[in-house]
Amino acid sequence: MLNMTLTTAAPFAVYVHWPFCLSKCPYCDFNSHVRHGAVDEARFVRAFEAEIAATAARVPGRTVSTIFFGGGTPSLMQPASVQAILDAIGKHWSVAPDVEVTLEANPTSVEATRFRGYRSAGVNRVSLGVQALDDGALKELGRLHTAQEALDAVAVARANFERYSFDLIYARPRQTTAAWGAELKRAITEAAEHLSLYQLTIEADTPFFGLHKAGKLAIPDDDTGRDLYDLTQATCADAGLPAYEVSNHARPGAECRHNLVYWRGHEYAGVGPGAHGRLNIDGRRYATETEKRPESWLLRVEAAGNGLIVDDKLTSTETADEFLLMGLRLAEGIDPERFTALAGRTLDPKRISILRDEGAVETTATGRLRVTQSGFPVLDAVVADLAA
Repeated sequence: MLNMTLTTAAPFAVYVHWPFCLSKCPYCDFNSHVRHGAVDEARFVRAFEAEIAATAARVPGRTVSTIFFGGGTPSLMQPASVQAILDAIGKHWSVAPDVEVTLEANPTSVEATRFRGYRSAGVNRVSLGVQALDDGALKELGRLHTAQEALDAVAVARANFERYSFDLIYARPRQTTAAWGAELKRAITEAAEHLSLYQLTIEADTPFFGLHKAGKLAIPDDDTGRDLYDLTQATCADAGLPAYEVSNHARPGAECRHNLVYWRGHEYAGVGPGAHGRLNIDGRRYATETEKRPESWLLRVEAAGNGLIVDDKLTSTETADEFLLMGLRLAEGIDPERFTALAGRTLDPKRISILRDEGAVETTATGRLRVTQSGFPVLDAVVADLAA
């Protein structure tokens, strides 16, 4: 059982990466792997337990506020495995009484009995990789489920968890604003409190990249993509699910607390193959990353207690720039004074003034700096300008 402890400390999150999938989607550049033979789940769980212990030894005394099982497809894990990992976290750290425990699931791996098992283990929020509510689009995206199967999975989630979310991808090949508008409205009727809506991007080293480069995969042009984005923002806002981050929409108070830890620049531990972390040790910020290949990670952990391949002290500039990059993704923006404390310098008021005149940023009544609705589609350029 998780050891619940009251706390007023800064948020601390634990990310657990389960790297295995039933199949590899052609647009996906995540660290996910298909294994046609059986995965030795018990052995991997023992390695997770060891890496949790090793990480806790570096950052003891933390109180865990959120836990996230990502992947890959964590819903391929047995509930008992999830329970064992949660028990290990509770053994080595205290856990907040209102801890948010999210598990990602694909509709192909959703079973009511398994979901009840996850709930009993301590999971209290699920995130479903629906991706589309159109059978043709799902097939083109390489998904193994139909739209009805996805909706059935959402219903299972609704019956088992008070909190759930699901993902959709838009700006798909040949997608029109009319078709996306209808699909999005249907999704909103199924969503209780949270939707993650991602614009399709063509990532290097994916099958979609090769098809796109060869002219065999056409996605909406920039103007249509912007129209689809604007439609997304307006439709969700009108339905009471405004964007709190570039691609995430929620009813007020229902934001994903785990992801807010990343975007607000707090501390998090990354456990499992290819997991990233940001740890605060002796007044310094460390960027950690583990071996991506599952079996290589497993051997590293069994030999050394952890799978780390990156364990770098970040400079004040790197820490501040990362805070800027992540924080400006949020509708709430950032506190410029926190940037100053991290960087040892202020943001250039002239650059802010120019961006404000261009309508890309604004300063709130409380002094926070945030990107405007019209600035979000060019967020990378705004951040690069401010960080220069």
